[in-house]
Amino acid sequence: MKAIRGWRLGRTSHMPGARHRARTEKPVWIIAVVSLIIMFVIGAYMFPHHSKAACYMLSSKGCKGFTDWLPTSPREFSYDEITARVVTREVLSSPRVIKKTSKIAFMFLTPGTLPFEKLWDLFFRGHEGKLSVYIHASKDTPVHTSRYFINRDIPSDEVVWGTISMIDAERRLLASALRDPENQQFVLLSDSCVPLRSFEYMYDYMMFSNVSYVDGFYDPGRHGTGRHTDHMLPEIPKEDFRKGSQWFSLKRQHAIITAADSLYYSKFRDYCGPAVESNKYCIADEHYLPTLFHILDPGGIVNWTLTYVDWSEKKWHPKTYMPEDITHELLKNLMSIDTVSHVTSDRTGVVTWTQCLWNGIKRPCYLFGRKFHADTLDKLIDLFSNYTSILHKPHYKM
Repeated sequence: MKAIRGWRLGRTSHMPGARHRARTEKPVWIIAVVSLIIMFVIGAYMFPHHSKAACYMLSSKGCKGFTDWLPTSPREFSYDEITARVVTREVLSSPRVIKKTSKIAFMFLTPGTLPFEKLWDLFFRGHEGKLSVYIHASKDTPVHTSRYFINRDIPSDEVVWGTISMIDAERRLLASALRDPENQQFVLLSDSCVPLRSFEYMYDYMMFSNVSYVDGFYDPGRHGTGRHTDHMLPEIPKEDFRKGSQWFSLKRQHAIITAADSLYYSKFRDYCGPAVESNKYCIADEHYLPTLFHILDPGGIVNWTLTYVDWSEKKWHPKTYMPEDITHELLKNLMSIDTVSHVTSDRTGVVTWTQCLWNGIKRPCYLFGRKFHADTLDKLIDLFSNYTSILHKPHYKM
């Protein structure tokens, strides 16, 4: 016991000789081993991958497992990536000038006829200097009934759901609308979309917003990052892959970036489509824009869309509203929604809710709605003056 107490106090003269030698030799042995390891690390770092045999001395994983210990260095961007970032920076640095002549480009993506032209005619009436219309008809040439739509068709091509052809059509619409320098906001609509607000409310909401509306969120499930492929690397890391609705509203700077992009577009063109890999079904229009702006300008978008869609039926396509569904109460409810939800496609099915903010102020989320059946037209026209009169003057100007 005295020897133990003496060791605790540091008085080693009370300890037996054999125990004293063991205590002085062991630290030397440890120091020698640690020194060898440090030398090996330095050598492997300075001369990597020259000898795999050396790596296996310490790790069954070889050099890859060994170098995992070392701090990672930032990846060097390719020439194309540098170009994309420089162009984005230059475009975004240009001031956004809103004038009395500034217009919103309404871009309709449709297979053919637009069944709600009469409703849109009622919506546009009296605001001729603040709007322009562009129509991409992928199958049949539309027969127009409204003066706002006559001679507004652009050169179009076939669109197949789930393929890059959907993105191609959107970019054609943007390119056509960008030719008019007065167009400052660009909203994508379908043949089943209808307005939920008055034109004045909608115009101020979009025109004086300081962001673009591009829906996007991180989904770790099979319908999210599960659709990412290694072929998209290194430009599109899996952790930057995003999912969202295709129905967007872009300010002019973001419209230019989208129309001009070739780097990220080519990745989706080549590696995102139906059965692009045996176990993947990548839908380009659900991922391209959310991913593009998450990489290039994440702070310049809000992660929700201005177009309401009901996915409560949990099918490949959203709920279609029929005539019996159309009531003033339904439209009022759609207009009052002020939060949006995103649900992951993994087993947990995590639901996240986001409050809709307009320039930092809580506001209703939606200006448009879909999918409405063509037979709902008469009911919507009958109710139009009533439901669009709510908050007729939003007072949104900055």
